[in-house]
Amino acid sequence: MEDTSIQLFDSKKIRTQWDAEQEKWYFSIVDIVSVLTESVDATAYWRKLKQRLKAEGNETVTNCHALKMPAADGKMRMTDVADQEQMFRLIQSIPSPKAEPIKRWIAQVASERIDEMQDPELAIERGYK
Repeated sequence: MEDTSIQLFDSKKIRTQWDAEQEKWYFSIVDIVSVLTESVDATAYWRKLKQRLKAEGNETVTNCHALKMPAADGKMRMTDVADQEQMFRLIQSIPSPKAEPIKRWIAQVASERIDEMQDPELAIERGYK
């Protein structure tokens, strides 16, 4: 794993991590849940949702794993993450008017990185914006 970064969606911070080996982004599930639900305690919301999805036999939750990402206190802590495909499936489980906009945002983030890998000048140009 490499390239841990903060991405912005509607001025909300979403922790991400790029896996160069697998060539895919991982997104902090709690951060996405926070945007979708505007919950005061997105961690508790995710914990309950995860229990419910596991009870339903949802494989997406089973396949999610944790990575060390910077926490609010600045320390690196284990955080549940999902790749683009898993995140799309989880978003479907959360009723929110922001579901479609955040799916488009996730797709854009993933697409930009792949475009930059094929044409490194794009990354340089984005750095100047």
